[in-house]
Amino acid sequence: MAKQYDESSIKTLSSLEHIRLRSGMYIGRLGDGSSFDDGIYILLKEVVDNSIDEFIMGHGKRIEIKREDDGTITVRDYGRGIPLGKLTAAVSQINTGAKYNDDVFQFSVGLNGVGTKAVNALSEYFHAVSFRDGKYAEAEFIRGTLQKEKKGKTTKYRDGTWVQFRPDRELFGEYRYNEEFIIQRLWNYAYLNAGLTIVYNKERIVSEGGLRDLLAAEVGEKGLYEVAHLRQERLEFAFTHTTSYGETYWSFVNGQFTSDGGTHQSAFREGILKGVNEFYRKNFAGEDVREGIAGAVAIRIKDPQFEGQTKNKLGNSDVRSWIVGEVRAAVVDFLHKNKDAAKKLEHKITQNEKLRKELNAVRKESREAAKRVALKIPKLKDCKYHLGDRNAQAEESTIFITEGDSATGSMVASRNVHTQAIFSLRGKPQNMFARKRSDIYRNEELYNMMMALGIEEDIANLRYNRIVVTTDADHDGFHIRNLLLTFFLQYFEELVVAGHIYILETPLFRVRNKKETRYCYSPTERDAAVQEIRGAEVTRFKGLGEISPSEFGQFIGEDMRLVRVNVKTIKGIQETLEFYMGKNTPERRSFIMENLLDV
Repeated sequence: MAKQYDESSIKTLSSLEHIRLRSGMYIGRLGDGSSFDDGIYILLKEVVDNSIDEFIMGHGKRIEIKREDDGTITVRDYGRGIPLGKLTAAVSQINTGAKYNDDVFQFSVGLNGVGTKAVNALSEYFHAVSFRDGKYAEAEFIRGTLQKEKKGKTTKYRDGTWVQFRPDRELFGEYRYNEEFIIQRLWNYAYLNAGLTIVYNKERIVSEGGLRDLLAAEVGEKGLYEVAHLRQERLEFAFTHTTSYGETYWSFVNGQFTSDGGTHQSAFREGILKGVNEFYRKNFAGEDVREGIAGAVAIRIKDPQFEGQTKNKLGNSDVRSWIVGEVRAAVVDFLHKNKDAAKKLEHKITQNEKLRKELNAVRKESREAAKRVALKIPKLKDCKYHLGDRNAQAEESTIFITEGDSATGSMVASRNVHTQAIFSLRGKPQNMFARKRSDIYRNEELYNMMMALGIEEDIANLRYNRIVVTTDADHDGFHIRNLLLTFFLQYFEELVVAGHIYILETPLFRVRNKKETRYCYSPTERDAAVQEIRGAEVTRFKGLGEISPSEFGQFIGEDMRLVRVNVKTIKGIQETLEFYMGKNTPERRSFIMENLLDV
C-alpha cells in the first residue's frame, strides 16, 4: 500500500542536496567517461568556461590545465580573479555571480549562476583560490561542504583564479577520462578564441586562424576551394565545399557548441544562398548551393535563449536579419576577390543541380513503390512524440534500429511508448560504401529505414533526436553495426557530426543467486560479480532476443547506456570506410591477423 500523502511527504532540499540528488538537471548525465557528453567533461567545461569569459572580456591570454591520474583536474587562468570577499559564495551558492551583470560579462553562456557550484557539489574535493592586487582568498570543500577558507597577502602569484577538483566517485563510479574528448573540447575553445593559449599537460593548444583553422583540421584536403572566412566582434564564419554528401556544420553561441543549430545556423545558411545568387546573378536552389558544404559559424550575443536544457539549439529570432546581411555581403566580397574559388563553386553547384534532378526521379519511383506495398512504414513501431512537437518529451525521442523480430518483441513490450520508437531490420543491410546516392533509394530496406527516420526527402525532417543502433554483441551484430554506421557516415554524415547517432550497450552476462541479480557488460565485471555473489549462476546472453521484456525495460530506461558515435575529423571518414568496408580484402585480412592476439 502506498504511504500516506500529507505534509510530512513534502521535502525541501538544500541547493547542495538538490544538485547531488538531481545531477542530470545540471550536467545532463553522469556516465563513466566513455561518451563525449559524460558529466566529468561537463565539470571541466564549466570551470574552463569561466576562464574563457575572462579572455573574452580582455583579461588573460593563457589558461593552464593539468589532469592527474587520480582524476584531479587543475585549471589556472590569469584573468581578474574572483572578487576576494565573494569567493566562497561564488563557488558554492546558487544564483550568486557576476554574470548577471551585463557590464561585467557581456557574452557569457553561464547565466544561471550554477556552473562552478555544480562542479563543487559533484566533486569529492574542490579547492578554489583567487589572486587580486597582491592579495588572495581560498576555500576548500569536500562534496560541496566548506572545510576551510583563508585570506592573506601575496606577491608571488599573478592575478587570476586557480581551481582544483576531483569528480566524486560516489556519484560517477569508476570513471576514466578519454584524452581525445578533452583535446577536442580544448581545440574548440582555441578555434573560437583566436589568440588564446591553452596549455594542457604541457601540450600547447592555440589557433590564430579561428574557424578557418577548425575547417582546415576537419576537412583537410577534401576542400574544393580556399576556405571563405570572416571574423568580426560578434560574428565569425568559415565555409568550403567537399565531395561528401549533405551539409555539415559546426555552430557555436558564446563558445557553446550548438549541435542542433538554431536561428544563427539557419541565418548563416540563408546568407550563403543569398550571397551566391547575388554574385552569379542566378536563382540557384538552396539545396544545390549547400550540398557538400562544410561550414562553421560562431556568434556572441548578450542574452542567448536556448531551446531545451542541454543548450544545443539557439532560439533567438532577433539575430537572423543581421547575420543574413553580414554573411551575404561577405560571400559576395569573397567570390569577387577569389576567382578560382568562384569558378570551382559554380561547377559544384551545377553538378549538384544535375544530380538532384536524377535523384528526384529515383525518389519518385521509390515513393510510388512504397505506396503500392503498404500505407504504413513496414517494421516501424512508432512513438507518440517527435522532434518538432511542442512537448518537452520530444527532446527525448529515440528510435532503436534492431536486428530481427525476437529482439524487437522484447523492446516493444518494455519501451516508453511516448518517446521510444523501434525499427526492425529484416536482415543484414547492404554494404553501401562507394555506391551512388541513388542506390540507397532503390534499396527497399534502407528506403524504409529512411522513411522511418523522416530523412528520405530532407534531413531537416528528422523525426527523432536519437538514432540508436541496437544489435547483438556477436560477430553478426557487430557486422550489422558497421554496415549501418557506413550508411550514415557515407550519406548522412551531418547526423553523426551533430551527435544524433548512438550505440546501445546491453549486458553480456547475468550473474545471480536466489537473493541478488547483477548484469555485467564485460568479462571483467562478470568475474568481479562471481567473486562477490556466492553460489552465483552465470548466463551469457547470446542475443538481445534472449533478454525478457521485464529485464529489457531497465536497459532502455533511465539508466540506459548509450555511446554516442563521435567523429574525430570528417577528413578521416573516407579513409576509414575504405579500409574497413572497401574492396581491400588482402590488406584488411593482414591487419586482422597481425592484431588478433591484441584483441
